[in-house]
Formats: sequence, C-alpha cells, structure tokens
Amino acid sequence: MIARRSFLVTGAAFAIAPLGVRASVPPRYTLLGSKEQGSLVIGKADGLSSVKLDGKLLSVSSRGAFAFGLEYKQTDPARLVLKFADGETQRADIAPVVRTYDIQRIDGLPEKYVSPPEEIVKRIQRENAMVAAVRKADSDGIGFAEPFLWPAKGIMSGVFGSQRILNGDPKSPHFAVDIAAPEGTPIIAPADGVVVLAEPDFYLTGGTTVLDHGHGVFTSYSHQNELQVKVGDRIAQGLQIGLVGKKGRATGPHLHWGMNWFQVRLDPSRSTAAPAPERL
Repeated sequence: MIARRSFLVTGAAFAIAPLGVRASVPPRYTLLGSKEQGSLVIGKADGLSSVKLDGKLLSVSSRGAFAFGLEYKQTDPARLVLKFADGETQRADIAPVVRTYDIQRIDGLPEKYVSPPEEIVKRIQRENAMVAAVRKADSDGIGFAEPFLWPAKGIMSGVFGSQRILNGDPKSPHFAVDIAAPEGTPIIAPADGVVVLAEPDFYLTGGTTVLDHGHGVFTSYSHQNELQVKVGDRIAQGLQIGLVGKKGRATGPHLHWGMNWFQVRLDPSRSTAAPAPERL
C-alpha cells in the first residue's frame, strides 16, 4: 500500500513504455495513479497539442494536465496518443491491473429500501438521472490534478467494487467508499471544485452533493444529515461542505464517497495521498 501511494504522489510513469517511439527516446509525459481497475489516471506533459484515449479527444488544461478513468472490470489496455506542439507523437498502452473485489453482506435493511414499490423505483430513476446529467460536463477546473484528501475522519466500513448482498438478495456492486463516523462529523472537499448538485433528501442516498473537479472528474457525498453548500459554489480543498448522517438507505451514520470520470465509476481511495482516513 505504501509503495502504491509513493507512486501516486511522485508519478514515476516511465515503466509504461510508449509504442512507436525508439527505446532511447524517453516519454515526455507522466502518468499518476495506481493503474488498477476502477482508478483515476492523471497525465501531465509540457508542450501538448492534443491527447486521445481510444480515439476520443481528451481535454488538456493550460498546465498540460489531463484525466481518464479505467473501468471497474476493464481488461483491455487504454490506448493513449499524445501529440506535441513540435510535431512529435508518442503512444502508450496502459493495461489495467486486475483487482479482486470483496463480497459484502448487509442485513437488517428496511425492505422498502431493498425492494421498493414501482412509484419509488421511478423516483430513484429520476434522481439517478439528475446525477448522471451533471456528470456530463467537461469543465476547465484543475482540482483533479493533485492528490485528494479524505473527506471525513472515521473508519473505512465499505470498499469500492464489493458485491452487495442486501438482506440476502444480490444487488449491484458498491461503487463508492464508505466512511463510518458519528452523525454530525464534518465533511470536507477533498480537492478544489464546484458544486453541481446539492439535494437534501434523495430516496436512496439522502442528503447528496456532487462536486466537479474539472475535466470530467466528479466526487459525490451521500447520506448527509445537513448540506452546507449550494449549486454554483466554488469550493477550495479542505472547506467543510456538510455533515455525516444516515439519511436514505443506511443502517447507521456514514459517508458514502463516490468518484466518477464522466459516467465511469471509480474508486476514490486510489486517488488519495493517504491510504485510509484519519480516525476520530
């Protein structure tokens, strides 16, 4: 774990050999991130004119930073083509490191949250669509480009990618990290961003906030008892944005912390400077 964190912060990416470039020519870019399935990868280079991922053009910041995500179960390499202002082109294949995901059983949930009636299903679909809509933006923010803080103190009680079995009924994987903490524990922004969604009472996720960190990178905060920001607020890293709660589908107070690259669900714990949240 320590080695992974060191790699994330220092960003020694030269182990990924560029394709179509002489062996004696070093890569002109750095790639930061664990390269595991479900992880965010941050690229940095000087003099870039364009970057493509699997043929799709990526946004590049004025500082030469770009981002992309590796899918939860992606096995095919992510193919990068980087073009520089001086005419040079470099290519790289990033093969995702395969992960083994846990199985997590949660019992004692009210049945209305496990198998909701049709009218509630429609409400959940509307709320999910609201979240998906804000994640379509490709803003020019640069908060994504630095290591993230943990958004709350507490104990990691749920991990990304685990198969959820609720009251004995298999459900979708858990695409977030859970931090168990007492109600009222402060939640802070892990990186600079803009509030693009702030809803106090979604059915499943209770008080829910989404931050846009730029270039398709978003984080979400669920089950809050109290939201302390509103849509349009520009938030600096470390600023308090809400309070831990247990609203929505929850058996106890905790923060459900998610990360996305557009609609690709990612593991935020793979983008933090520290391997786990600080305990209370």
